[in-house]
Amino acid sequence: MPETRTIDIPEKVLANLRALVQEKPLVFFDLETTGTDRFMDRVVEIGALRIETSGGLSFFEQRIHPGIRIPRESSAIHGITDADVRDCPRFAEVIPQIEEVFAGADLSGYNIRTFDVPVLQKEYERAGRELRLEGRRIVDAQVIFFRKEPRDLSAALRFFSGREHTGAHSSLADVIAAAEVLSGELSRYSDLPRTIAGLAEFSSPIEGRYVDPDKRFLWRDGEAVFAFGEHRGIPLKEVARTSPGYLEWMANRDFPSETKRIVREALRGSFPEKS
Repeated sequence: MPETRTIDIPEKVLANLRALVQEKPLVFFDLETTGTDRFMDRVVEIGALRIETSGGLSFFEQRIHPGIRIPRESSAIHGITDADVRDCPRFAEVIPQIEEVFAGADLSGYNIRTFDVPVLQKEYERAGRELRLEGRRIVDAQVIFFRKEPRDLSAALRFFSGREHTGAHSSLADVIAAAEVLSGELSRYSDLPRTIAGLAEFSSPIEGRYVDPDKRFLWRDGEAVFAFGEHRGIPLKEVARTSPGYLEWMANRDFPSETKRIVREALRGSFPEKS
């Protein structure tokens, strides 16, 4: 049963949201997971805020034992470790509570269309259930943000340099624009690193998730794991031991050069390491 209590949300925010909720309740929800793979990763926490048509508010928050290890790369982001969920229920046990929170409601959140909803659907499948979306409208605040505030180079140049990108898609004009944007970022954000090494680290993908630029392998507890294909989610070291022929096939097919370098070294017994 979702709990009801005073939640610290600005009154103006509540007024805007309550004005939206006329036909059916609206549930904002978010997931913390073992990673960002929609098909492979598992839920470790779910939080939800339900707004009734009457204006009433209730919330739900539950940590979940994912049934697999939580990689240290993910724990570094959300702070949830294996020890934190050791005695928590499995996802299948929490479904009745989720169903109650979601009952008759539309859904909202940030990036839920491409991540949270697909992850929930996959968890339901593992539990032999179906997350029913028929009749539910989904409002994704990230999609709205990206449509209203474009994130392309022209928009960045307008924001940081105050000029239009008249030569868009001309390579030299794009180069100059990118240089202006970086300069503008350095001027605007005083906490940015002032070295190339520091900026390179700062601008790396969140979690330092991928081993290679082409995203064929990802880090799990400092170990390279397949991010695609029939061995998705399996450590490279294990595939090298049990299916070396698959790596030989990759090394001789049309994969990116860095991917082939990694598999060739794996065949020789050398594997990527993350400190």
